[in-house]
Amino acid sequence: MRWRGRRRSSNIEDRRGSRAPKLVGGGIGTIALVLVAMYFGVDPAPLLQGMQGTGGSASSSGTRPTTADLENDPLADMISVVVADTEDVWTELFAAQGRRYKAPSLVMFSGATQSACGLGQAAMGPFYCPADQKAYIDLAFYDQMRTKFRAPGDFAQAYVIAHEVGHHVQNLLGISGQVHQMKQRVSQGEANALSVRLELQADCLAGVWANRTQKAHNFLERGDVEEALKAASAIGDDTLQRQGRGTVVPESFTHGTSAQRQRWFMVGLDSGDPDRCDTFSADRL
Repeated sequence: MRWRGRRRSSNIEDRRGSRAPKLVGGGIGTIALVLVAMYFGVDPAPLLQGMQGTGGSASSSGTRPTTADLENDPLADMISVVVADTEDVWTELFAAQGRRYKAPSLVMFSGATQSACGLGQAAMGPFYCPADQKAYIDLAFYDQMRTKFRAPGDFAQAYVIAHEVGHHVQNLLGISGQVHQMKQRVSQGEANALSVRLELQADCLAGVWANRTQKAHNFLERGDVEEALKAASAIGDDTLQRQGRGTVVPESFTHGTSAQRQRWFMVGLDSGDPDRCDTFSADRL
């Protein structure tokens, strides 16, 4: 992926090295409950908000990396360029609809950090918090992608960022709020199905970003798309369940199968059209 020499985003917050807050009233057991809640499509906010930090403000605030900081940190530098690309793409697409795009911030942290949605843990993986309109990532997740999920590569890493920004787009458009309200009125299985459509749409929006950025910068190299597809496959619900417990329970899916995640990323990548990402009207996922 060719990313060097392009604009960097100023919406980067670096909290790495800050003291991770200690957990009060739950510890490992509470973390386990949060992970289970997230995996099965349950809103983890009530659990997260019950985990109060005692590690000081260093865990909930960070610094904006300087140019020198980024030049000495290639991974953070690449991320700042990817975030800048998402800003360019979505600013243009929103403007075409007469809207103003408000870019999210991306927070890099180590171990744990406070968000407006509660205490974020590295074990939760990257996440987006609509309450503060920030995406959060512990960069150690990329090591897990390479070793545990066998999905290495800088474009696979960029896909992760673009997916979280996709959730921000959904939030700005009111889609996330509508889905949340709908989930309160249906069964758990139906709520999970809504979560799947939301996640697949974010995958598609990540594909839209890739399409538009390719047209603007010709940044893709041979093998890049395969990297993203491999990452999408590795984190499909069916693949994770098969690896984790040996059986697949479709009604518990919250993110979509490997094939579905790959398919919707390619819908966005091939079309570059966010209107093609309407997973909620699709007869086939």
